[in-house]
Amino acid sequence: MTVIESPCILVCSIDMKTGFCFGCGRTRDEIGAWMSMTQEARRNVMAELPARLETVERRPRRETRRTRMARERDAL
Repeated sequence: MTVIESPCILVCSIDMKTGFCFGCGRTRDEIGAWMSMTQEARRNVMAELPARLETVERRPRRETRRTRMARERDAL
């Protein structure tokens, strides 16, 4: 069995400004074609991902009840 490298970190959400996934930096087309791409093509895409991820504006995380309570406790 052949193992296919993937940059996926299971955070699958596309940044509408850039078209890149917030988690891995790939485009929708690249994600869809990943299994049929050659190993060389996948490696070429993976080489571009760090620079792509720098352009993605990550949304601030939503404050949960747990984090709010911890923040309030620490403020005392």
